[in-house]
Amino acid sequence: MKSLLPVLTIACAVALGQAAEPAKLTLNWAKNYLTIRGDHLPGQEMKIHYLEAYCRDNSQTTNWGQHTVVGHKTRLVSRSGDGSQIRLHCDVNDGVTVEHVITATHDEVDFLLTAHNPTAKRSEAHWAQPCIRVGKFTGTGADATADKYAYIKKSFVYLDGQRTMMPTQGWATEARYIPGQVWAGPGVPRADVNPRPLHPDVPSNGLIGCFSGDGSMIFATAFEPYQELFQGVIRCLHSDFRLGGLEPGKTLKIRGKIYLVKNDEAALLKRYHNDFPEHKALHRPTKK
Repeated sequence: MKSLLPVLTIACAVALGQAAEPAKLTLNWAKNYLTIRGDHLPGQEMKIHYLEAYCRDNSQTTNWGQHTVVGHKTRLVSRSGDGSQIRLHCDVNDGVTVEHVITATHDEVDFLLTAHNPTAKRSEAHWAQPCIRVGKFTGTGADATADKYAYIKKSFVYLDGQRTMMPTQGWATEARYIPGQVWAGPGVPRADVNPRPLHPDVPSNGLIGCFSGDGSMIFATAFEPYQELFQGVIRCLHSDFRLGGLEPGKTLKIRGKIYLVKNDEAALLKRYHNDFPEHKALHRPTKK
């Protein structure tokens, strides 16, 4: 009788490989909310107002509803059977269309957007807001605390080349609408960002993020091109992508990432720089 050892060895190796394969995140979209779910995700799910708004320029001191917001409608085009990919279509009221391909793995969500202006006039939309709710992830959701801003102390941006926990030095407190904190992206006119308190510094990379409640994971997000980083008022963090007012007939490709990774900052930064190599030139060292 032939030995069964080689067969058993292969079977065990396959079983171990399958067991070691990390569970994928899944995606769902309904009523303008994108939901990321995963058993390994602190809080089990993360909701994103996707998209909250397309926005005009000259927005830092003007009325949000009367001036800034360009209306839009989003519809679901398709969802893969395993929930790993969603396709959306946005019609912006000024005629611009935006196609979204959103794909999840076990530790990230990838965004590939194509914005196109088929009209004969320049688009009014200069930037747009995915509003990412991080309360559950940070252990500071409404079911855990009545303090809507408890998550801030677990949140960070990068200033002067270093991760800086919020609230940072130079924290702004005055604006048309308060509270909150805005960091204008490099080269973005400071008049063309969210009408919340505007931080005096420009971020030294494009990441904004937070630590999970148990400290085991990091959430971070980045887009290219981006308009601003934003700490909002609904237990949310934003990397708001830039459209720039598309000229007639023009098309713009936009990329984004949500990272949901183990608490290893060096690995996160390496991955971010690989995913967004153009940010190295965009973010020049800040002069003291």
